[in-house]
Amino acid sequence: MQTMSLDQLERMQGADVYSEDGEKIGSVEEVYVDEQTRRPEWIGLGTGFFGTKRVLVPVEGASLSEDQVTVPYAKDQVKDAPDVDAEEIDQATEGALYAHYGLGYSEARSDTGLPEGRSGSEDLADTMKDRATMTRSEEELQVGKRQQEMGRLRVHKWVETEQVDVPVEVRREKARVTKEPVDETVASGDIGEESLDVTLREERPVVQKETVAKEKIRVDKDVDVEQETVSEELRKERVDVDDSTRP
Repeated sequence: MQTMSLDQLERMQGADVYSEDGEKIGSVEEVYVDEQTRRPEWIGLGTGFFGTKRVLVPVEGASLSEDQVTVPYAKDQVKDAPDVDAEEIDQATEGALYAHYGLGYSEARSDTGLPEGRSGSEDLADTMKDRATMTRSEEELQVGKRQQEMGRLRVHKWVETEQVDVPVEVRREKARVTKEPVDETVASGDIGEESLDVTLREERPVVQKETVAKEKIRVDKDVDVEQETVSEELRKERVDVDDSTRP
């Protein structure tokens, strides 16, 4: 880490400021420069928990590490610093600030502290070297996607019964009695009663059922890609320049 210069502080506009124990205090909002030495003296913090209170912390002892500023004070100590309601710091206020942070104060120091070191006593050349900054912001639309259930597909099978008629050929035996004339001599003992029994047969259909798989039902899911338009109102800051120096 290294001690910060005015140029470094100006480049760190909006950077996060952390306390000595690693708590985030706020962000760099303003830089107060000593009127005589032109060295940065105070950092004005923009914070969320101080409301409209202007909070100052000394540059002395502060250090720069990549994209953040670290000050050698606790968060509560910075929070309880004296209020600064004006755009410049008078001797009484500056003395109270130095006392609050336990720093020695001498009236030989600057009797005022203006943002970016501006004061009415500066000559034009020094004033032209100073820089005023403003941040213009705008909202950007970040579009994401999430999955949700749009419906269900259910495949259900059930049993129905239908009558099926199948023609089957069956055979049946029929008896046919035929008489043929015979002219021959037989023995007298062959005359008597006699019966002739003939068994007749027929075919009957025999029904048997078996279960046979006929088809398989499968459900596949495909993904259709469609283009949708998301509409939202975004706010954008604009900058107007009112130059009163023009004739």
